[in-house]
Amino acid sequence: MKAYLTRLTHSERSESSDRDLALYLTFIAGAANAGGFMAVGQYTSHMSGIVSSMADTLVLGHGTLFLTGLFAVFCFILGAAASAILINWGRRKELRSVYALPLAAEACLLVVFGFSGLMLSGNLPIIGLLCFIMGLQNAVITKISGARIRTTHITGLVTDAGIEFGKLLYWNRTSPPGRSPVDADREKLKLLCTMIALFFTGGVSGAVVFTQFGTAAALFLAVPLAALTLFPLLEDFSARK
Repeated sequence: MKAYLTRLTHSERSESSDRDLALYLTFIAGAANAGGFMAVGQYTSHMSGIVSSMADTLVLGHGTLFLTGLFAVFCFILGAAASAILINWGRRKELRSVYALPLAAEACLLVVFGFSGLMLSGNLPIIGLLCFIMGLQNAVITKISGARIRTTHITGLVTDAGIEFGKLLYWNRTSPPGRSPVDADREKLKLLCTMIALFFTGGVSGAVVFTQFGTAAALFLAVPLAALTLFPLLEDFSARK
């Protein structure tokens, strides 16, 4: 178990560790997104929807709602920027925990969200916190996968799944010389469908748990996320003693 958890966030990557980490983070994103809706009545991972809402509210003259959307987008960008800074700093220092650092920060921020009822006043700080968390997480898997995978929203996942499904259904007749037949990447399609299902499952689980426990349910997300980062962080700590 220790070896498995270590490789998920270790600097030494493999295709399987990238895939498994993406699956875990997709579930967490779905749950956190649902928790945000339960807490503040707004999804915080869907920047397309937020920007579209900003356009609508600007035209309708709802200045406060427009500024709220602008604040949400700004916090998401800050989260992604913070993730990039941590990862690049970790690479410069040649840390084993280069990818564990932003995820450990995310776990800490989920704890803050869990106690937001006591620590934060009003919905705006919670919206900002959740958007920052989503940006932080999405940038991690983006950096790891070379921008091939996202975990906090599924528009790209559904699009890619549709492309592969279209290839699967395509009828390859006789091709001109030198032209390869159209073949679906079945493993990629399986991964995409699994991630979509996990985002949905995480959303359902998050909605149920947050309904029962309120924002304190975020602690259930913070603990396993922290477990993913523990061993690479301990390796770096031990190496510098």
